[in-house]
Amino acid sequence: MTPMEIVGVRVELPSNTPIVLLKATEDETPTPVMLPIFIGGPEATAIAMAQEGVEPPRPMTHDLFAEVLGEMSVRIERVVITELRGKTFYAELHVRGPQDVRVISARPSDAIALAVRLSIPVFAEDPVLEAAGFVDDEEEIEAEAEEVVEDFRDFIQNVNPEDFA
Repeated sequence: MTPMEIVGVRVELPSNTPIVLLKATEDETPTPVMLPIFIGGPEATAIAMAQEGVEPPRPMTHDLFAEVLGEMSVRIERVVITELRGKTFYAELHVRGPQDVRVISARPSDAIALAVRLSIPVFAEDPVLEAAGFVDDEEEIEAEAEEVVEDFRDFIQNVNPEDFA
């Protein structure tokens, strides 16, 4: 099981589908492993609002759920992204109540929305990372982008009007 950071919510183009992006903590992996999870629009909004510290005028569903748990002396200890079946991710909430610890199945988007609100650690099972994770090699991406920009500069400097005729 690998600890993850919640990077944020992004929109996948060209489908305009929201994803929540998780990143393995640098202590656990030598190169940053990213885990994108497709989520619904309302959950994306809930996660983004919580990350930005936006206080809605009335509690959203995740805020309400967190408040109810607190009033019942129940706390979520961790969120675990447990499985990937087909294209569907599965998650669990590890919840400690007054009498015992329970594991509750949850959609990853809802679990992450709660994790952001309650500062709960998020983990991913290693088989999930192996199946859906990717290495985020920012230096390689930056080098490729710089090469494309340099090629374009060369093109602009050497282009002739006759090249377009």
